Amino acid sequence: MTDDRELGELMYKKAISFLDKRFPQGWGGCAIMYTAEEQFLISVAFESFNAAACLCMETGAMCEAQKYNLKITHSLCVSRDNENESPQILTACGICQERLRYWGDDVKIAVSNPENKIIFKKISELNPYYWGEVFPEEDREEYKEGALLL
Repeated sequence: MTDDRELGELMYKKAISFLDKRFPQGWGGCAIMYTAEEQFLISVAFESFNAAACLCMETGAMCEAQKYNLKITHSLCVSRDNENESPQILTACGICQERLRYWGDDVKIAVSNPENKIIFKKISELNPYYWGEVFPEEDREEYKEGALLL
């Protein structure tokens, strides 16, 4: 699938469907990733009584992608305060952008905007002055195509 608009709409629809099932009442949020292998990965925040142990919504999908050596190409995150509100698109936070950069600076992230439209921006557009660029490419841990585990 090459059309970002069409892919974004499909990702949003899948995320909302999951959100409504996983969080039928109250707050809800999830992230959905799309891979070069044409797979969708959905995850939720890891919440804990100890706030230091919590993880962002995107983390689980990224872990799945890394586990199976899949290349993430797109990321979309949604959240709502309760079941009566429309979910809002959330731009990946700084640490999630850092994690997503593992798959390259061309990963596309859906960004927050007043109209809640599905707009993707490459990580390189969100953070054009990435600190890691000062290091040689061979010293950076990044995605490399390889054999799947299963």
